[in-house]
Amino acid sequence: MYRHGMTNLHNESDARIRDHAIDFAARRDREARRSAARRPKRIGDVVAQLITARGYGRCEADERLVAAWAAAAGASLAKASRVGKLRRGTLEVTVANSTAMQEFTFERERILAELARSMPEANIRGLKFRVGQVK
Repeated sequence: MYRHGMTNLHNESDARIRDHAIDFAARRDREARRSAARRPKRIGDVVAQLITARGYGRCEADERLVAAWAAAAGASLAKASRVGKLRRGTLEVTVANSTAMQEFTFERERILAELARSMPEANIRGLKFRVGQVK
């Protein structure tokens, strides 16, 4: 019986030591994060974070996509369409009417080839057309 009582005290002591060690490790990690936050940052990293946060990089990519679309579709077809979002390799395009949609359907392969040539990093594998308001 005496021995059993000592074991419980020993286990409780181990648990307290373990809890203190976990608390100390958490406190040390928290202080390391605070310390890193106070250190000076490189200006390039700050600008990159700002561009990402404000979405400026996305705007530039969108402008490049619109220009590539205008070149790939041609002047007359580009006027009857508006580029939408690029999702999972499929570029969504709104067209003015069903006649324009049919024309785009006929030209799909040529337009895809031209987009792949002018913007290979976009990895555009398909086009999805829908009739809607262009302007």
